[in-house]
Amino acid sequence: MYNYKITAQVKRKKKAGEGALKAVMVIFGVLFVLMGIMLSRGFMLPGFLLVGLYFFYDVFSQKEYEYTLEGANFTVAVITGKRYRREAHMLNLQEMEAVAPNWHEKVAKYRIKGGSERLKKYDYTSYDDNIPYYTMIITEEGRKIKLLLDLNDEILRAMKKICPDKVYFA
Repeated sequence: MYNYKITAQVKRKKKAGEGALKAVMVIFGVLFVLMGIMLSRGFMLPGFLLVGLYFFYDVFSQKEYEYTLEGANFTVAVITGKRYRREAHMLNLQEMEAVAPNWHEKVAKYRIKGGSERLKKYDYTSYDDNIPYYTMIITEEGRKIKLLLDLNDEILRAMKKICPDKVYFA
């Protein structure tokens, strides 16, 4: 059939108060450690725990998604903290029902408000308002799921070649 491999990477946008939260954690961590040095060693443990929490939050708040289309197989991988990678979905596009923009009538019955069918939803978008996202309805391990994806034109055109009657453009 088609022999190619297309990869796209999507970086999730940072949340609004993330910078302020990190600053507060650092300030309180340093304050507790200094209080532990000057006043009582009882303040040292909360200070070190807060610094540890800061590093834990910093690593796991950074998310990126990698979409890979190889032949008729579509893979979604989640990359956390720029180090930890896990494959979230390995899908066969022959089992796909539709790929369409979120406002398209083909996916209207799967919307949260006004839709007639409820499916398990997985959101792998960047949360950027300027990038349109697509809804993919596909069967995985015998059950139908809904994926929200930021697909680029190259991947969409390749999907259209594989499943011409199931892919709709914006």
